[in-house]
Amino acid sequence: MDDLYREIIIEHYKNPGYKGHLEPHDYAFEDSNPLCGDHIEITLRVGADGKVAEAAFDGHGCAISQASADLLIESIIGQPLEDVKQLNKQHILDLLGIDLGPVRLKCALLSLKVLKAGLYGMGEAPDSLVE
Repeated sequence: MDDLYREIIIEHYKNPGYKGHLEPHDYAFEDSNPLCGDHIEITLRVGADGKVAEAAFDGHGCAISQASADLLIESIIGQPLEDVKQLNKQHILDLLGIDLGPVRLKCALLSLKVLKAGLYGMGEAPDSLVE
């Protein structure tokens, strides 16, 4: 089963469906993982119904950080903003479907940290946002 998930990760890394930048946007935030150099920016638009209408990410980094960003964006489109604010690290782990060590976990969670910091309007994205 891990092989299937690894193939999904590689596919989202090589051919991300949600890579780009939205202009105009309602929310935007970016952050980096200083340990490995991964960088992610997320922009999104919210519809009048309070649901994520469009979202995109941009940045660079390892396959895990980029694939998790693409998978996360895919999973939030059409979701109520209040539900998106409640996502936690288990959501990302379920999307990736593989076990990760502590260093790779930081890579995987960067997109969620960026998303939540943008939604909560924080100047800095604390790790506690993803627990």
